[in-house]
Amino acid sequence: MLEQLRSPESFSNQSDLYEQDFYLWTQAMAAALRSRNFEALDLENLLDEVESLGRSDRRALESRLTVLLMHLLKWQFQPEMRSGSWRGTLIEQRTRIRKLLTSSPSLRSVLEASLDECYQDARLQAEAETGQAIDLFPALCAYAIEDVLNVEFLPD
Repeated sequence: MLEQLRSPESFSNQSDLYEQDFYLWTQAMAAALRSRNFEALDLENLLDEVESLGRSDRRALESRLTVLLMHLLKWQFQPEMRSGSWRGTLIEQRTRIRKLLTSSPSLRSVLEASLDECYQDARLQAEAETGQAIDLFPALCAYAIEDVLNVEFLPD
């Protein structure tokens, strides 16, 4: 019943559909692609959405790397506070990064290029979470990317 009231045809054009009912727009675009009805595609918005998927994966990767680096810093510089929860976070972030890299191997270059920036963000977060002065944490990342991703690696 709802689909009859809000069918893609009830909108004057695909761009209106995109603005007013995103989910319905995605379904209409999928149906047009499946039926090879290329004239029905809202190419401008479709291109924007496809590009945003890549940006989303990149942001997710950088976010996970930052959390991972922050927990490595906390592990290294607050040994008296180490916990199973911290270890679990390290495993979780490494697992999620591995899965992202498996599904999109080209993100590996993003990972390497983002290491220094993510490390600086991790330092700030570690400072906030530990209450320690930021100078406690090295100004430059001392972890090799292979170590950061290695599930067995824990800094001393």
